[in-house]
Amino acid sequence: MSTQTDLPARWQQLFGEPAAMRLASADAPGGGNGGGGNGGGGNGGGGEDLAHSGGPWSKASVAAGELRVTTAEGLGKMAAAHEGVEAGTAGLSATAALAAVRASWERRVAAVRDECGSVQSALLNVAREIGEIDENNKLRFSHLVTHQGASK
Repeated sequence: MSTQTDLPARWQQLFGEPAAMRLASADAPGGGNGGGGNGGGGNGGGGEDLAHSGGPWSKASVAAGELRVTTAEGLGKMAAAHEGVEAGTAGLSATAALAAVRASWERRVAAVRDECGSVQSALLNVAREIGEIDENNKLRFSHLVTHQGASK
């Protein structure tokens, strides 16, 4: 069974001839495609490796943490901006409406802040787990290559 003749023409173009499968970082320092330092990328196109470690999960965790901090700062600024408003506008109907809108926004922004904190730790855990899996696989592949080299 030849992969060259069994694959549709478009697949043959994508996989090359003969069709090949490779794992990111399994055969070259920059990944299976031999380029770059991050395992190839992942934005489409032929010859690239799956890149899931070394950054994306950690970067997403950092972004969630930064958003959590920013929303917390925003809540503080909102509270400071409204200090004394009720005393200076007592009796105006707009004061009650402003207080209701402010309370609504504070709940929403606080929910975003809390969710970002939760997501941040979850993303960091995924980054750690994937990193550990990658290291274990790298070690296993290096043992496999060593054993295959010894048997030749």
